[in-house]
Amino acid sequence: MTARTDARRTWEHAVSRETPSRGEPQGVPGESFSLWMDADQGDAFAPLTSSTSVDVCVVGAGIAGLTAAVELARRGRSVLVLEAQEVGGGVTGHTTGKVTALHGLVYDELRSKWGTDGAATYAAAQQTALEYVRESVRALGIDCDFRERDAYTYVVEPGDVRSIEKEVDAARAAGLAAEYVETTPLPFPVAAAIRLPDQAEFHARKYVLGLAREFVALGGRIAEQSRATGLTELRSTQVHVGELRVTAKDVVIASHMPFLDRGAFFVRLTAKRSYAIAQRATGPAPDGMFISSGSTPSRSIRATPDGNGGELLVLGGEGHNAGEHGADTPQRYERLAAFGREHFGDGAVTHRWSSQDLQPADGLPYVGPLTPLSKHVYVASGFRKWGLTNGTAAAFAITDAITGSPSAFGELTKSWRITPRKSAVGLIKEGFKDGRHMVGDRLRPVSGDAPETLQPGEGALLRHDGTVVAAARDLDGTLHVRSSVCTHLGCRVLWNTAERSWDCPCHGSRFATDGAVLEGPATRPLAAEGEGLKETIASETQKR
Repeated sequence: MTARTDARRTWEHAVSRETPSRGEPQGVPGESFSLWMDADQGDAFAPLTSSTSVDVCVVGAGIAGLTAAVELARRGRSVLVLEAQEVGGGVTGHTTGKVTALHGLVYDELRSKWGTDGAATYAAAQQTALEYVRESVRALGIDCDFRERDAYTYVVEPGDVRSIEKEVDAARAAGLAAEYVETTPLPFPVAAAIRLPDQAEFHARKYVLGLAREFVALGGRIAEQSRATGLTELRSTQVHVGELRVTAKDVVIASHMPFLDRGAFFVRLTAKRSYAIAQRATGPAPDGMFISSGSTPSRSIRATPDGNGGELLVLGGEGHNAGEHGADTPQRYERLAAFGREHFGDGAVTHRWSSQDLQPADGLPYVGPLTPLSKHVYVASGFRKWGLTNGTAAAFAITDAITGSPSAFGELTKSWRITPRKSAVGLIKEGFKDGRHMVGDRLRPVSGDAPETLQPGEGALLRHDGTVVAAARDLDGTLHVRSSVCTHLGCRVLWNTAERSWDCPCHGSRFATDGAVLEGPATRPLAAEGEGLKETIASETQKR
C-alpha cells in the first residue's frame, strides 16, 4: 500500500478543482468535490495484477461490500474486494452521512405494500445496521466524527400534516420509538414532524476506511482501480477484470447498479441524481438530522465538524432522474445555497457534489441471487437513498446466505421476488422513460452551436458527417470527441453542465469527458469517434 495523494483519480474526476469555468454554478463558490472525499484519509491499494482464487470475491468497496467482506472474513473465508476506483469513492463517499432507520416517509408506504410485518422487518434491519455501525466505531476505534443525533422528517405546509400522522402510526407499529412533534431544532417553523431519537451521523468514507483496515487485518485483500467487466458461471465462478480472472466459490456484487445485465436490474431500478453543498455555519448548528417531505422541495439538513472547532452544514436535495436536466444542474446547487443563506446565514460554501441513488420498483432493496439460476452469485442494490443502513443490512443478509444462516431481511428483500401489483407503477414509469429517451432523444434536434464555441469545461452533442458525437473540453482546453452512444444499451448520452460529465438518461451510466466510465451499469468507455471533427475544432481554435 502507498500513501494517497490529492491527485488520485476520483469518482468525480470529471469535475476539476480549478477555477470555475463558464459552465460552472458561478453563484456557488467552493470546490466541485465531495466534502467526504476531500482529504488524504487512508492508504491506497494496488490494482489487481494477476489472476487469483479466493473463497469470496466482493465487487465494490463501499459500505455494503466492505461490511460483507469483514463479516465473511470473520467467518473464516478468504476474501478479495475489487474496486473500480477507490475505497469509499462511490456513493458511500457522496452521501449526506445519516445513519438512521427514519427514511423520510417510508413506513406508511411499506405497511400498505408489505403489511405491518414487512414494515417491522425493514425497521428492525435498519436499527440492527445502526447498532452495528455504532459498535464497529467503538470496537475498532474508527475516527469518523460519529455523533448521536435525533432524526426528523418534517413538513412545512399544513396540508401535509396528515402524512406525518400516518407515518408516526406506521413507524410505531413497526417497532420504532417514533414521536409526533410540532417543533424542531430548526431555525424556521414546521407544520409537523416525526422524530426518531438515538440515531447517528458520521463521516461515511472515514468509516469504510476503518472497515478496510479491519478487513486487511483479518487477512483480506483489496484491489483498487480494478473494474469488474464480466462474470462467468460455469464449472467455476469467475469475475473478469480485463484479461485477468478471479475464481471464487461465491461472488458478491455490491457495485451500486449491478454491472451485469443478466439480472435485468436496470429495468427494475430507476437511477436518481441529487445534490449537496457544505456551508460554514455562522451560528449554532441545528441539533439533529432533518429531511423534508410534502409539497415543498426536498431538503436534507445536518451538521458536521469542520476540523477546526467549527461546524459545516450539509444541505442536500434537488433530485431528478439521472441523465435528465443536465443543462440546469448548476441552478440546483444555487437553489441549495439560497436555502442555506435564507435559513442559516451567509457562511461560505466550501464544497458541492452530487450522488446517484437507485429506486426499486416496489420500494424494497434487491438482495440475493443474481438470477434464479445463480447458486453462488449474489447482488445487493436498490437502497432508495438510504444505503448506509440498507447497505449494512444487505451485507448481513448476503453473508448469512453464503454461510447458510437464516435472514429475515434477506427473505423480505429477495432479489427475484414477483410483485406485479406492488411494482407495476414503477416498472411502467421506468419503461416509458427508457423508451422516450431511446427513441425520442434521437429525434430531438442536436445543438446548433458551432464547434469552436466550446469553452474549457463545456460539452455539447454535435453533428459531424451525419453522426452525432459527444464533444467536450477539459478545463485545460483539451478537446475530447467520443461516440454519443452509451456502451450499456445504446441510449444517447447528454451533457451534465455542473458535473461536466456525459450521463445516460436510460439507466444512469456516466462517463468522463475522455469517455472513461464514471458509473455503471456500463463497463466500457465511450468509443472514440469523430477525429475529423476534432481536427476541425482544433484548427478553428488556432484561428481565433
